Amino acid sequence: MADITAAMVQELREATNVGMMECKRALVEAGGDKDQAIRLLRERGMAIAAKKSTRTANQGLIATAGDSKASILIEINCETDFVTKNDNFQKFVKEMAVKAISIPDGKITEVTKAEMAAKIAEIGENLVAKRNIGYKLQGPGLVASYIHLNGKLGVLVEVGCGKEATGSSAVVQELAKDLTLHVAACSPRYLESKEVPADVVAAEREIYAKQVVGKPVNIVEKIVDGKMAKFYSQVCLIDQGFVKDPDTSVTKLLAAKGKEVGDTLTIRRFVRWQLGE
Repeated sequence: MADITAAMVQELREATNVGMMECKRALVEAGGDKDQAIRLLRERGMAIAAKKSTRTANQGLIATAGDSKASILIEINCETDFVTKNDNFQKFVKEMAVKAISIPDGKITEVTKAEMAAKIAEIGENLVAKRNIGYKLQGPGLVASYIHLNGKLGVLVEVGCGKEATGSSAVVQELAKDLTLHVAACSPRYLESKEVPADVVAAEREIYAKQVVGKPVNIVEKIVDGKMAKFYSQVCLIDQGFVKDPDTSVTKLLAAKGKEVGDTLTIRRFVRWQLGE
């Protein structure tokens, strides 16, 4: 039997993050061959992951990585809130966020199977790489991200402009940051009214019409239109009152900041994730 030294065990632990006793056991079985020991530990990790996969994982963290040209959000779930406060888990989520920059949207679960299995074996809880989404600039502008509530909520916003230089201005960078805060706080469902599905619009109009039964048709239409405008101001980002100044709509805010920098500013898209949605 090969002589398994403490240095060999430590080296294997540093390479795998698995406990010392498991590393020593794997090295003994592998006859001191480090590569074979790593394979054994990975196989065990997959077996452990399979056993734990039926356990509910509804805690976890949302994280972001990237820059103003391209940013991503990921959600990694675990079983307990205790694990979310673990430095090891937090570091792992950050590493997965960086890796996700190059992973197509929605593919993180299948791409990170090996990493997840190894971390499940290490932490001892079921972990799930639930979802990922990335924004790459679609033209002049910038992408901003924001993580709120210690990883329970994440936001991406892409701000568009007409000139390449505008996206790097301090005014627009601050605006983008403010917009991520706004999305986190106000939870818009759509960017603008034309994105609201026709069935949702029809259902809302029907509800409002029933509230004014008996009035003349032309009056009903005006009342319903007014209520729909209020509805849009609640669910559509550009129609909402800006969180820092509710009397100013996001549309007016964009116009004012655009005038300040001498350009036209728009919001191309946004996403808001709540943990466990």
